Amino acid sequence: MNWKDEWKPLLWIVAGFLFLFYLPVGIPRFDNAIFEALYLVKWYAEEHVLLCLVPAFFIAGAIAVFISQESVMKYLGPAANKILSYGVSSVSGTVLAVCSCTVLPLFSGIYRMGAGLGPATAFLYSGPAINVLAIVLTARILGMEIGIARAVGAVLFSIIIGLIMHFIYRKEEIAKINAAKNMPVPEVKRALWKNIIYFAAMIAILVFANWGKPVEASGLWYSIFNLKWFITGIISIIFAIVLIAWFEFAWWKILLAAVPVAALSAVFPEHPLIAFTAGAIGLSVITSTSKGKANDWFASVWGFAKQILPLLLFGVLIAGFALGRPGHEGIIPNQWVAWAVGGNSLFSNFFASIAGAFMYFATLTEVPIVQGLIGSGMGKGPALALLLAGPALSLPSMLVIKSVIGWKKTLVFVSLVVVMATISGMVFGAFF
Repeated sequence: MNWKDEWKPLLWIVAGFLFLFYLPVGIPRFDNAIFEALYLVKWYAEEHVLLCLVPAFFIAGAIAVFISQESVMKYLGPAANKILSYGVSSVSGTVLAVCSCTVLPLFSGIYRMGAGLGPATAFLYSGPAINVLAIVLTARILGMEIGIARAVGAVLFSIIIGLIMHFIYRKEEIAKINAAKNMPVPEVKRALWKNIIYFAAMIAILVFANWGKPVEASGLWYSIFNLKWFITGIISIIFAIVLIAWFEFAWWKILLAAVPVAALSAVFPEHPLIAFTAGAIGLSVITSTSKGKANDWFASVWGFAKQILPLLLFGVLIAGFALGRPGHEGIIPNQWVAWAVGGNSLFSNFFASIAGAFMYFATLTEVPIVQGLIGSGMGKGPALALLLAGPALSLPSMLVIKSVIGWKKTLVFVSLVVVMATISGMVFGAFF
């Protein structure tokens, strides 16, 4: 036996044994942290995988299959018009009311299709950060000044971070530009307006299916919330017609998939997730059993799911163990966090940015969390820092971003978000 080849497995075995031997099972805080990790990942599976990630996977797969690489390069590539590319990327969050995890498949899709690193990272930040509902809720609960600061800061952040990422990796971007010059002119098989309606229908399904319940039981947002599943159903019918009319899907397959969805909607009207799940399964069966582009669409969706979902679930487990669910404690006591973000010092703003970057925030949950921290003594500067860093990042999302652009670019992106959030918090705290 050659021990030179065996010392690494031996070290892994010894390390695993020592970990299990000294595992602090029975200590209340450790046991509670384990349960918090399981509670959080269970909640994430219930609330986000089917409603958020599955539609996002289908949209990302559609980008990879039905949008030509040349088109992505034209509008979002390194050589694209900067006003157009960064303008589109920076305001995408006003359309996509999604969390940091849901935007990942979309980011991965456009980046792999040739989007420049700058516009792609601007989109990655803005998707969850510039959420109209979250900003309105911030202004109503935490104050108009912090709501406006969050909105302005998020738009500026996405553009500045994208431009800095482009500048740092400009040599790679130049190589993309040179490669794009040799690309053939794509053959237009489908009118642009048809593609727009196709993608708009999928995005609308994603948005309305995840429409959160507002604080007040009145007004426009609440009316939309009450009608969210009716609206989602109407859009789904339009989407089915689009697939048949413009994408050459067999009408009888669409009908076979629609019948159980309609039946489940009628039988279980109080549990719309059942019908929604049946619709997702039906679309998966249709695309996987079809030929040509339809089958390529499913293959792309499955590829994104295999890459992203395991990393997200693992990251959510770690985040739950460390910090717990909203309103609960993980291994790190909440008092430590509240103490660290008091006042408006450099440390408190930096700690708030770091904590926000690693915590997982579902859409809109960051507002009540920050409200509770302010009640425990958190300064307004650190509150803004957390709001600017938190929704756009999380430990789960970092793991996925790394798999798309690598550790170096991920560390640069995360560092830019943390530094800018810290500076913004200090400036805001000095005036308010």
